[in-house]
Amino acid sequence: MSYDLMVFETRSAPKDKRSFMEWYELQTEWPEEHNYDDPSVSSEALRNWFFDMIVLFPQMNGPYALSDDAFDALGEEENRVSDYTVGRDVIYVGFAWICVDDAYKAVRLLSQKHGVGFFNVSGNRDIYLQDGSKME
Repeated sequence: MSYDLMVFETRSAPKDKRSFMEWYELQTEWPEEHNYDDPSVSSEALRNWFFDMIVLFPQMNGPYALSDDAFDALGEEENRVSDYTVGRDVIYVGFAWICVDDAYKAVRLLSQKHGVGFFNVSGNRDIYLQDGSKME
């Protein structure tokens, strides 16, 4: 099990929580015809968010993943490698539970920096818009 958070393009997502949750369920069926580990399919804002995030939480798989040697060199305490699933309008990330606090802070801060929404999937399921306001 992982601690999961998601960022999304607010222009593509519904504006009310009930509709958003239905949209979220559809997004996480991963129906798009592309590889889900490459950020080139996403919007510029999501790509920029991704590239800032992988500095803090490296990608486990995909074109920007750590090399095997770099991964092997990480100690257990510093292993923040995370699983990114990248869609056109969402990026879903699975973090190790040891990283919960740091992951939440980084995802929330960078979502505001890059103007994308934030969904606390594994936590209280709060949804925040690009300006930091909470979806009701």
